[in-house]
This record gives sequence, structure tokens and C-alpha cells, in this order.
Amino acid sequence: MSADRRRFGHTELPARQEDALRAAIRIEWATLVFLAVTIALVYLVLGNSQAMKAAWIEDLLSLAPPIAFLVAARIVQRAPNRERPYGYHRSVGVGHLVAGVALFAMGAYLVIDSISGLISGEHPPIGSVELFGEVIWLGWLMMGVMALTIPLPIYFGRRKMALARELHDKVLFADADMNKADWQTAVGSIVGVAGIGVGLWWADSAAALFIASSIVWDGTKNLRGAVRDLMDSRARTFDDGEPLPVEDRIIDTLRARRWIADVGVRLRDQGHVLHAEVFVVPRRNRLTLDDLIEARDECIALDWKIADAVIVPVDELPEEVGGAPRDRQSERNR
Repeated sequence: MSADRRRFGHTELPARQEDALRAAIRIEWATLVFLAVTIALVYLVLGNSQAMKAAWIEDLLSLAPPIAFLVAARIVQRAPNRERPYGYHRSVGVGHLVAGVALFAMGAYLVIDSISGLISGEHPPIGSVELFGEVIWLGWLMMGVMALTIPLPIYFGRRKMALARELHDKVLFADADMNKADWQTAVGSIVGVAGIGVGLWWADSAAALFIASSIVWDGTKNLRGAVRDLMDSRARTFDDGEPLPVEDRIIDTLRARRWIADVGVRLRDQGHVLHAEVFVVPRRNRLTLDDLIEARDECIALDWKIADAVIVPVDELPEEVGGAPRDRQSERNR
């Protein structure tokens, strides 16, 4: 193995995933630069608009996923050791959890703040500023700045979504989801500020409530996914849409071996890579070490994400991997 190849722990990435990782790192740095500029510009035209304040806070929160990804991308490269026998891949899940908590907490605060503004009937004033010798309504600057922040998040989100699928990276997927929320937030802010301009005082608070609800929804989704993974729930695709197809591929591949009567698989999602526990019911009582080694190697060769596999010969499959319920197993044993 060449020393300059990218790794996830002791897993050397195939060329396609290595290119995807390099691209993901580049685009996350570009995202941070874009967000730094956006945060500064939005702050300069913030005024008293609740929608603009919510959009600015969301831009600040948008820093969390790319930072979490870049930190995790470095940490997961460390090889497993005695203290960390499964490697450092859980750092991805920790970053995912931190981002989810931050989004949910701040979103909940903004929801309460926006609702209180609607109930109290606040009429946020938007004044005028002098620019190049001309006095102009600040709302035009607000809407102009927010319009400028729409195109890049659309591009970033689509690109990151494709890379997240390639790398099986849920933090990158969460960031792509945040980019979608970013441009929708910009549109909502423009509507809110324009509403104030035409005399609809409640439009600003309503837009802020829409933005805050979007933040809460993103936080809830990320929290749910992060907790699922940290509790070793059934391994699912990068978007939590369905169980990983590689589980069925392992079962079909090993069932084709003559000495195996039945197979059950338990996959542990470590972050980018998987640890597979494969339970096999042998047709014969005597197994050789070569049988088990060949079965293990065949599992690992199926997908680059399978970092290691353990083959466990059993007389009956455990219930959690498709075996009979335990009470029925106990009856048969008696």
C-alpha cells in the first residue's frame, strides 16, 4: 500500500473514493470562506429585521457541519490501537450529534422569539442609509445581500450530496441539507423584508418563524440520525433512507457456499466504514480455518466500506439477524 494514499483508519480508499474525499475537503473549505463573507455582509445590513437576524444566526450555525467534517476527516485517518480497537470513526457521529444539538437548540430559541414578535405585534423599523452620496432604504441592501447568497448554496448542496453518497458520510449529507436550508432562508428573508416595505408588519416575524422552523427541522433530523448511529441501530444508507444493500449482498454471497446452510448479518456503522458480524449455520460439524478465512475475505471484498468482518459459526441464527424468536428456539432445544 502506498504511503500517500488516503485512508479511513486502516482502510485504504479506492481511487474513486479518494478523489471524492479530496473534493469534499476542498468544497468544505470553500464553504467556510463563503460563509465568513456572508456572515459579515448580512451583519452589516442586519437592521431590526427578525427575518434577517434569524438568517444571520442560521449562517453562523452553518459553520458547524463543515468544521465537523474537516475535523473528523483528519481524526478518522488514525489507525486503530489498543485503546481504540474500532478506530476513530465515531468522531463522525460525534460531529453529527454536535451539529444536530446546535441546530435544534438555536432553532427552538428563534421559534419562540418569532412567535413572541407576532403575538406582541412588533413593527420592526427599517431605516435608510447614505451610500455613495445617495440616501436609500436599507431594505434594498438587505434583499440585495440575501439574493447574492442564493446561487452558491444551491451548487454546494448538490455537489456535497453526490460526494456524501460516494463516501457514505452523514455529516457531509447534513451539510448538504443545511445548504438547501440556507438558500431557502435567503428567499424567506427577502419575502419578509419586502413585506415590511409594502406595509405588512407581520411578514418579517412570519418569515423569521419559517426560517426558525426550518432550523428546528434540520436539527431534529440530524439529532435522530446521529443518535441512531451512536446506539448501533441497523446500518442505513448515508441519508438514512433504507438499510444498506451490502447486508443482503453478504447474505447472498455466503449462502452460495456449500458448507453454509444459513446466514445472518449484523452491521455496525462506524462513521464511514462498517464492522460486520456474520453468523453462519454450517452444514457440517467440522470446519477448517481456511473455510472461515475465505468467508471473511469474501465479505470484506464485497464493498470498500467493510473495514473488517467476524465470522461466527452458530447452531441457530440469533433472532435480531433473522433467526427464530428465542422462545421458539428454547422449545426446540428442550
